[in-house]
Amino acid sequence: MKKVEAVIRVEKLDAVKAALDALDCPGLMVTRIEGHGKQKGVLQQFRGREYKVELLPKYKLEVVVGDGSAPAIVEAIMAAARTGEVGDGKIFVYDVGEVYRIRTGESGETAI
Repeated sequence: MKKVEAVIRVEKLDAVKAALDALDCPGLMVTRIEGHGKQKGVLQQFRGREYKVELLPKYKLEVVVGDGSAPAIVEAIMAAARTGEVGDGKIFVYDVGEVYRIRTGESGETAI
């Protein structure tokens, strides 16, 4: 099993959710976060003065899927979240040792 974790632009959330729904993604966790990458924030103007916004709003999506589904999930997120501009985000893929469904006690891929 794999955990796919993606950090994306706020305005791309609906497009990414639609792409994952089209793949019958088993579940999705969304967290609103703030951070920056290599660009270290952006310069903005307010009332004629420039100021630096170091922590930009983003969404972190987490999905746990079977090993065979992970590449398709990653491709769907990349296609839906890409603008071609700096700040599109990152995708991380982790191995998941075990999953348990609390309600039924199921474990492994059947618990996803």
